[in-house]
Amino acid sequence: MNRYPVWKYALLLVALLVGSVYTLPNLFGEAPAVQVSSGRSTVKVDGTVATRVEEALVAAGLNADFVQFEAGSVKARFVDTDAQIKAKDAISKALNPDPTDANYIVALNLLSRSPHWLMSLNALPMSLGLDLRGGVHFLMQVDMKSALTKKAESLAGDVRLILRDKNLRHAGISRDGQSLAVRFRDRDTLSSARKLLEDELPDLNWSESEEGGEIKLAGALKPEAAKRVQEAAVKQNITTLHNRVNELGVSEPVIQQQGADRVVVQLPGVQDTAKAKDIIGRTATLEVRMVDESVEASAAISGNGPVPLGSERYMERGSQPLIVKRQVVLTGENLTDAQTGFDSQTQEPSVNLTLDAKGARIFKDVTRDNIGKRMAILLFEKGKGEVVTAPVIRAEIGGGRVQISGRMTTSEAADTALLLRSGSLAAPMEIIEERTIGPSLGADNIAKGFDSVLYGFAAIALFMCAYYLLFGAISTLALGFNLLLLVSVLSMLQASLTLPGMAAIALTLGMAIDANVLINERVREELRNGASPQSAIHNGYERAFTTILDSNVTTLIAGLSLLAFGSGPVRGFAVVHCLGILTSMFSAVVFSRGLVNLWYGRQKKLKGVSIGQVWKPVA
Repeated sequence: MNRYPVWKYALLLVALLVGSVYTLPNLFGEAPAVQVSSGRSTVKVDGTVATRVEEALVAAGLNADFVQFEAGSVKARFVDTDAQIKAKDAISKALNPDPTDANYIVALNLLSRSPHWLMSLNALPMSLGLDLRGGVHFLMQVDMKSALTKKAESLAGDVRLILRDKNLRHAGISRDGQSLAVRFRDRDTLSSARKLLEDELPDLNWSESEEGGEIKLAGALKPEAAKRVQEAAVKQNITTLHNRVNELGVSEPVIQQQGADRVVVQLPGVQDTAKAKDIIGRTATLEVRMVDESVEASAAISGNGPVPLGSERYMERGSQPLIVKRQVVLTGENLTDAQTGFDSQTQEPSVNLTLDAKGARIFKDVTRDNIGKRMAILLFEKGKGEVVTAPVIRAEIGGGRVQISGRMTTSEAADTALLLRSGSLAAPMEIIEERTIGPSLGADNIAKGFDSVLYGFAAIALFMCAYYLLFGAISTLALGFNLLLLVSVLSMLQASLTLPGMAAIALTLGMAIDANVLINERVREELRNGASPQSAIHNGYERAFTTILDSNVTTLIAGLSLLAFGSGPVRGFAVVHCLGILTSMFSAVVFSRGLVNLWYGRQKKLKGVSIGQVWKPVA
């Protein structure tokens, strides 16, 4: 009646073993470290960088616990923070001789002190939230001048299309800073164009002037329109940063505007600070332009002449120069998705782009009108442009699906797709302040939170053992198993534990023991009604299960509501709360019954159970 099959005991043993292994890293603590990662998509970190880091540390007279190359970055762990800071300066000087043109990101980090055999099993400690361990703090400034310049470039393209559609001939369109200039040969055409442009582009102020025998129509953004552009740039950049942080998997980030042109980014409990700085700090935007294939451009490539007016020189990924036209055909704003894939012909890694309706129409028109010519796809990163690929247009491309490939590794394609998928920045952003911040409430929060869990557990264990004797001791073991499972699950999920999360753990202990109280009282009730000990144990667990399930489901619904509609600390509380309910169901019902069956199940002539005083009614 009260016997588990062998497979159930095996399941409990596996759960206990897994829970112990993944809880263990939280007991070792963390050590200061320095992490080196790539600062550009064209610069890769490999084993040779680890060798250079070791040489830099030896030259500086610093000893590291270890220096290892792992997952595209080099990590060096140290004994204390003094050695960590000195090591960062030494490594930065060795890898980035020119700080203004850094190829590598050297950042402070924290690494677990766990043994290598635990790390090989991917057993990592929980990351602590901003209120317990701190995290990374960035203060970023939006380049408002670039936002206005980018808007002016877009308006210049709109002016060209509007005049072409109405068949109004002009002598050239140019951009001077944030202003546009359209030249005409006769006054009648200028008057017609001005009336049309004032109707189509109400954000511009137009004025007429004469210069060198030509009449010119100048357009400048109205002050209110410029203000709207700047506000939209900040909002779009904040949205883009949110998307990029979500791609990193950071929980409970803080991304908010500070002043007119600054954005604060706080990443609590983040482990890979170098990767966070890499992804957030990179201002990758995509532009599609036509390649200048004129005789003058060919002469400029060979070094026998200047770059033609209206064109620019960029480098391809094979270190070959290429002359492309300044006019932008498409930008990253026309992207709706970017995913990695493989070229069907060459089997090289590629990035598959999906354009919106406007982008698809423009791309279709451009490819139809330029068959046989080359089109360059440029990726601008940290203010520097690079030609990713420049294929020849073989046929008209419709449907809004574009594939870019060429000399990209799988990781490069994945990084490029991530940056483009998470959204292009409306304007470049520069990190003007970066720091790793300490606990906002101090180390006392960690100690007090740990003490609250420990003392709460001890008080519950004392009461249960005193009131229910052996069954109370079994309930205490089940409660400890529940705590072990909860910590291991949080560690496996790499959740950020905050102070509200620690409060949820303490609350989970009190709620989890409620299930064992229901079971024990049900067993007592069966004994009080005259049932045999074996039958009382069986019926107690069976009949208490429905009540336990109902109470936990209703509590879980409340927790899921907090998770769905809450934010910040509320979500941190809700995550731990919901996971605690699930682990408590397993530990209170399955694990505690396994211990009871193991102790009492094999006794055929069981005369009594140690469950405390059974009060029987007086006849």
